[in-house]
Amino acid sequence: MVHQYKLNGFNIVLDTCSGSVHTVDEVAYDIIAMYKRATRAEIVEEMMRRYGDFPDVNEEEIGQCIDDIAELEESGKLFTEDKYEELAKNYKNNSNVVKALCLHVAHTCNLNCSYCFASQGKYHGDRAVMSFEVGKRAFDFLIENSGSRRNLEVDFFGGEPLMDWDVVKQLVAYARSIEKEKGKNFRFTLTTNGVLLDEEVMDFLNREMSNVVLSLDGRREVHDRFRRDYAGKGSYDVIVPKFQRLVESRGGKNYYIRGTFTHHNVDFTNDIFHMADLGFTELSMEPVVCSPEDPCALTEDDLPILYEQYEILAKEMIKRKKEGRGFVFYHYMLDLKNGPCIYKRITGCGSGTEYMAVTPWGELFPCHQFVGDPKYSLGNVWDGVTNTAIVDEFRKCNAYSRPECNDCWARLYCSGGCAANSYHATGSVSGVYEYGCKLFKKRIECAIMMQVAESEDEQ
Repeated sequence: MVHQYKLNGFNIVLDTCSGSVHTVDEVAYDIIAMYKRATRAEIVEEMMRRYGDFPDVNEEEIGQCIDDIAELEESGKLFTEDKYEELAKNYKNNSNVVKALCLHVAHTCNLNCSYCFASQGKYHGDRAVMSFEVGKRAFDFLIENSGSRRNLEVDFFGGEPLMDWDVVKQLVAYARSIEKEKGKNFRFTLTTNGVLLDEEVMDFLNREMSNVVLSLDGRREVHDRFRRDYAGKGSYDVIVPKFQRLVESRGGKNYYIRGTFTHHNVDFTNDIFHMADLGFTELSMEPVVCSPEDPCALTEDDLPILYEQYEILAKEMIKRKKEGRGFVFYHYMLDLKNGPCIYKRITGCGSGTEYMAVTPWGELFPCHQFVGDPKYSLGNVWDGVTNTAIVDEFRKCNAYSRPECNDCWARLYCSGGCAANSYHATGSVSGVYEYGCKLFKKRIECAIMMQVAESEDEQ
């Protein structure tokens, strides 16, 4: 499968299955579009009709271009056959280890964000914090179900995990105490709204957390619109100086500033640029996923604006990098030469199979976005996974499991999409969240264009 598009002055041709990216002139671009549905004579005739008045275009040159395309096809760099569908099924069916947990140490929060998917940290249930005993058993469950895998990941999550800070420290200490004995290596992350950050917390995070995710929505007025405390006061002025100190103390590495944009700030690039101007260089900005009736919900009328915003972002990132003040945007991180591996590209995040969320009382769910939904309770950390039917449902989620994806050029980049977003949009993990698909494809187009631009600059 081949995907062609034009962006920022480049004519880009993506060969989906090989991952090859080609930048071509107008004539080659149009020939590639006709190559599989027309004869050589028909292509030559049509190109002469379109470009015959151009001084460098003649039948011989057009024929040479057709030969070059045929050579690319022969070498597996264009119109490559898709041979991965059976692999997708086998990979998932053969995966029987758990490699990561999202540990919900606090189902409570000190902010009252109105768009919160977790219902202000309560996950539509009671407020709770995790005890050390439950957390310890979660680590034991992970080790017992990780097989021979050495590297394991645990994300301390909430609500706001710093509201159960002593338990977080105790659990890290427990994990470190058994690493050598169990032959495991733990990689920790923590996601925080920043309100409770202080020097003691920062020192610990810098010692023990491989990554920290810091919640900031951008400009003060945008952030404070939703991310307020229970007295109704915005949190921007409280958290930004703390985030700046933490990032500086981490050497500007191993963190993400993570924001959410809604219908109220479809000009979200201004929020990203604001965060970059604050000195943050590792950035992520996610579209809100909520009920269509919610005033925050993105609309069809927003789509053209969002497409334009992603293009503005890509072009500005190219410009800033040349000026020596570049930054990373999570959704534009794309390695066209070295990864990710085909296993990851066709199977996705591993939610419900390799990755699970644990509630404060030890209940297991496929990921944090399913927590609180009794239909998706997998079991608990003492008895293990008892709802195997749900695991089987998630095993079927891959880049080839949805008929709507069969002719989609982006499936090896999205791996079939987020099961949680599909479920919340359609009522099924095997559904398709079409709005999210449209945004995802635009982001990939922009990310590839940025790689093309960088490659052109290096030549």
